[in-house]
Amino acid sequence: MRMIRVNDRLSVGPQPSTSEILSLPDQGFAVLINARPDREEPIQPGNEAERDAADRAGISYGFIPVTMPTITEADVRAFQAAMADADGAVFAHCKTGTRALILYVLGEALDGRMSSLEIADLGQKLGIDLSAASRWLEAHRQLRPEVKGFFDPRTWSVQYVVSDPQSGKCAIIDPVLDFDERSGATATLNADTLLSYVAEKGLTVEWILDTHPHADHFSAAQYLKEKTGAPTAIGARVVDVQHLWQGIYNWPELRVDGSQWDRLFSDGDTFKVGSIEARVMFSPGHTLASITYLIGDAAFVHDTIFMPDSGTARADFPGGDARILWKSIQNILGLPDQTRLFTGHDYQPGGREPKWESTVGEQKRTNEHLAGMTEEAFAKLRVARDRTLPMPKLILHALQVNIQAGRLPEPEANGKRYLKFPLDALEGAAW
Repeated sequence: MRMIRVNDRLSVGPQPSTSEILSLPDQGFAVLINARPDREEPIQPGNEAERDAADRAGISYGFIPVTMPTITEADVRAFQAAMADADGAVFAHCKTGTRALILYVLGEALDGRMSSLEIADLGQKLGIDLSAASRWLEAHRQLRPEVKGFFDPRTWSVQYVVSDPQSGKCAIIDPVLDFDERSGATATLNADTLLSYVAEKGLTVEWILDTHPHADHFSAAQYLKEKTGAPTAIGARVVDVQHLWQGIYNWPELRVDGSQWDRLFSDGDTFKVGSIEARVMFSPGHTLASITYLIGDAAFVHDTIFMPDSGTARADFPGGDARILWKSIQNILGLPDQTRLFTGHDYQPGGREPKWESTVGEQKRTNEHLAGMTEEAFAKLRVARDRTLPMPKLILHALQVNIQAGRLPEPEANGKRYLKFPLDALEGAAW
């Protein structure tokens, strides 16, 4: 079995066979990382076969499928996390070993432990061309804004801190307030992680933004406003969502004018994150109020487009519509091909590590719900797929909080807060 020893912790190499994976423990390896997308060539075993072989061998397995043009910082950090969690030596592979090594050296460079010159020297020493890593780093340095994603595995949600390196100003997008539906407990673990990152980087929060009223998690917008003093914002059509759910909750005292937020954005509105220009795109279809934030070269699309291997968002919530979602997606795909797209959820198909960044060009070429599709075919696919999906488990819990900008219900006479839970309000029962 061919492999190249990078250091005491890491070796990289080309595609191993199943029998070679089974032999890894005998060579002192505790972890296998597969950095190769399935179906690159007919003879590769593929993710499921490698995972099964790793299980049989009694070693840990990580799936971080990348191509060189689409490597993102999330992939690099996932590789670092797999290395950090390893209880022993790691063998990482792609087709030749180059991409696996590039994931490693990019992490070292991003954390300041390697320079581009040192990367080139390492590549020459190991006989691997790492020039693509230096090109990636140069392109990464030129990106504006800087985007840091935070994945919440309980809700599969991605939260963002979007910052302007020039001014140190930032926006927080779609923050999660922790909620355990079994115990009724709330917490601020996710939101505090965002605040810790902001403090560590010396950033100033300028905006707290939601893309729409979420159905699968509570918004931490109000908590973060109390902590930072930054204004909250959402799309202006949130008033339509408030009217809709006012009826579902039988909640006549609910204010349905959007006044729970500091600013309501309409299609085409502009604002700034530090010195970076930002624009709002109305993107309904998933909900009545969904919007996209285009900040510099980065578009935050939340529940419209997922990663290419996951397709698109559902459109069967109250107020959703598959054909309207198609039109919203076409507006997003009308942006320049190099525009970075940041999605709001990742459901980790194939058990791969979380991913949340793509580009317009990549989505047009490879998204399984969009490439080669017509509006008619998309609507038919989306409606059929949505009929098979149960309602999100937190939808009735979350909406009464999220149509109030993340405000929890006021305490009652005994000091406790209570959620109102309407029975038989929605279709889509689990049975």
